[in-house]
Amino acid sequence: MISQDVAPYAVRRETARGRLHAEEDAPTRSPWQRDRDRVIHSAGFRTLQYKTQVFINHEGDFFRTRLTHSLEVAQIARSIARQLKLDEDLTEALALAHDLGHTPFGHAGEDALKLCMKDWGGFDHNTQSLRLVTHLEGRYHAFDGLNLTWETLEGLAKHNGPVKRPTPYLFEYDQRHHLDLASYASAEAQVAALADDIAYHGHDLDDGLRAGLLALDDIAGLPIVGPALERALAGVRTDDRYERERRIRHETIRQVINVLATDLTQQTRENIAVLNPESADDIRNAPMPVVAFSEIIARENKEIRKFLYARMYRHWKVNRMTRKARLATTEVFEILSEDPSLLPDGWREKAKAADEAGRRRVVADYIAGMTDRFAMDEHRRLTELSMLG
Repeated sequence: MISQDVAPYAVRRETARGRLHAEEDAPTRSPWQRDRDRVIHSAGFRTLQYKTQVFINHEGDFFRTRLTHSLEVAQIARSIARQLKLDEDLTEALALAHDLGHTPFGHAGEDALKLCMKDWGGFDHNTQSLRLVTHLEGRYHAFDGLNLTWETLEGLAKHNGPVKRPTPYLFEYDQRHHLDLASYASAEAQVAALADDIAYHGHDLDDGLRAGLLALDDIAGLPIVGPALERALAGVRTDDRYERERRIRHETIRQVINVLATDLTQQTRENIAVLNPESADDIRNAPMPVVAFSEIIARENKEIRKFLYARMYRHWKVNRMTRKARLATTEVFEILSEDPSLLPDGWREKAKAADEAGRRRVVADYIAGMTDRFAMDEHRRLTELSMLG
């Protein structure tokens, strides 16, 4: 097996902390290549193909889904990891796994489940990702979940930084498999987390323009985006109106992603030079994240995010779909929680064997694993007499 030329502060195979359930190493793959492959072959990963990013799946075939988003995050993250001499396979595994716990209908579905579960342990997609890879995926004889490495699980648990108030499931899992929740995650996990920001700023702008919710004039005044648009306008070489707009849009987004990724790489190199870490644990125990944007780009990124929330995520057309998605998710949850006999085989037995909190968690797990399309069909099956059960 060819090993990567990684920096001293990268996660390294010789200091890896293994898996909760011991397994022999694969002769042809590193532990994190194996993690990546397990994520890709999981049922949870496949369902991302039909889960909302911004637009409900049936609104258009060319809008991003959670799957295409995850692939774009992985591409950006791996490119940055290569520049920083980090372990690319761990970075990729984390990028591909980071959204496994997302519900159907994106944040609308998550908000609905969070409200439904507020008295029963709560719900958030980050914990659900960990829950899926450590418990819900049932593929192996010897254990539940995917039995991913400590480094991958640590990155999923702490990609937003140290966890001061773990959710009930994260707290319980940490008692069995200590993830050092008080420290930062590895540089690989930090890269995957900020590659997520880069990806969704780029593709959400692209999808917003494609959907007609935004126009080029709307984004011309944005930091980072405006200058990228100017460069794209100066370089376009066709008079065909459709081709011109399409090429300008793509070139603008390409340049936005490049500016963000380049700045992140440069600022992180500067941070590493100051810290002078000699191991991955030096990154984890640093007083602040090592992977970061420069101050000016971080500030301008917040302006882009604020714009997207106001002009796209809260657009009246998106609001309508969001409201319907929340209502449908809530109604399915309430019906199945009140009468678990309506659950399909496997889920029904789990719910009936549990106490009230456990029953509601089973229902939340069931709904969280649905695609947009399946959730809409399930809502109709449970509420419309014309639908077969």
